Amino acid sequence: MLLLDTNVYINRAAGRLEAALRNVIDQALLFHCSAALAELAIGVANADPQRSGWPALRDHYIDLFAQIPSSRLLTPDAQVWADAGVIAGTLARTQRFLSHQRKECLNDALIFLTAAKAGIPVLTSNRDEFDLIQQVAPEGQFVHY
Repeated sequence: MLLLDTNVYINRAAGRLEAALRNVIDQALLFHCSAALAELAIGVANADPQRSGWPALRDHYIDLFAQIPSSRLLTPDAQVWADAGVIAGTLARTQRFLSHQRKECLNDALIFLTAAKAGIPVLTSNRDEFDLIQQVAPEGQFVHY
């Protein structure tokens, strides 16, 4: 069982995952976090629709979202939101994060804590930030690739 971080979807779509990792993902019982899907949706909506590859990008994520069973979609609850806010704020202060880093940390904390609440590790390429989050919330796990 794995919950995918936003960067896994992006790197897979861009063809940047090694074959062995793609096989692990293909064979794992996957869960998805609504916070990660929202990050993907923001990226697609923010992309220039006049760009030649935009229709393919949009269609890829439309298909991806449609394939996610509702039973495998995890959504942060009120306690996770509050805890993620405290973690992101604490790390922003102690690590001197810039504005965009605070938002990224909040999203990562939402994903991490949602997975932790379900007892599922997060698959991510973002070792540095997830390591910081795990130091504050040791009940969660992540797998770095």
